Formats: sequence, structure tokens, C-alpha cells
Amino acid sequence: MIGAIIRSVGSVIVGLIVALMLVIGVEGLSSILHPFPPGVDPTDFEACKAHVARYPAGVLALLGVVLWGMTVFVSSWLATRLGTGRHLAHGLVVGAILLAAAVFNMAMLPYPIWFWINLIVFPMFCFWGSKLAQGRQTKKPSVDGPSAN
Repeated sequence: MIGAIIRSVGSVIVGLIVALMLVIGVEGLSSILHPFPPGVDPTDFEACKAHVARYPAGVLALLGVVLWGMTVFVSSWLATRLGTGRHLAHGLVVGAILLAAAVFNMAMLPYPIWFWINLIVFPMFCFWGSKLAQGRQTKKPSVDGPSAN
């Protein structure tokens, strides 16, 4: 029993670590596609807000919706796949944490209203990844064998 709990917690932690690495990659790509202007301090919160407000819609759609969604998909898939019994809950926990982090981020920075579509994208990709990770659920044969209808 304790092994199952450790495996479950570990699968969620691994899913979150992979999500962090993917988010770092997405943000790295973001700095290439929409870099800060020269001389602007990226650690200044007001400068960050102004930078986000100037994001081109296409870059924001690709990075913030598609790639963030894929991050949720991959990390939820991995957590479910590694979790005890491939239970859906492992991926859903990861997806819920990532959704909360995204909402916190979107509330702090001036993203356009349409960007809040992530409130739909994240749960959808989380559920999709988690369900896919479960694989085929096969019925176990009964003790009496196949029925003789």
C-alpha cells in the first residue's frame, strides 16, 4: 500500500517536472519569437506587463494555447501512465495544478480576453492525455469462464 502511494505521488511529481521543463522550452521559444526590446529589464514586472500586452496574436496562439496545451497533454499523459493502476486521477491532478498556475499567470498579466480559452483547452488536453495513457481497458474473464448463451 505504501508503495502504491509513493508511486502515485512520484508520478504526479514527475509529470510536474516534465511540465516545468516544457514550459521553460516554450518560454525560450517565446524569447526568440517575441524578444524583449534592447535595454529593457525582463525582471521588471511593469516591463513584463508591457511586453505581454504587445504579443502578436499569432505567436500568443501558438505558444500560449497550442504549446501550453500540449504541455498539459504530455505531462498529464505521463503522470497517468506512471501512476498506480494508470488511474486517471494522476493526470487530472497534474492538469489541475497547471490550470491553476495558468490562471494565476493570466490574471497577473494583460493577456487578451480570447486567451482565456485556455480555461477550456487545459482541461480538454488534460483529460485527453490522461485517458490516452490509460490504454485499453480489457475485461477480466469471469471465474466461471465464458457464458454459454
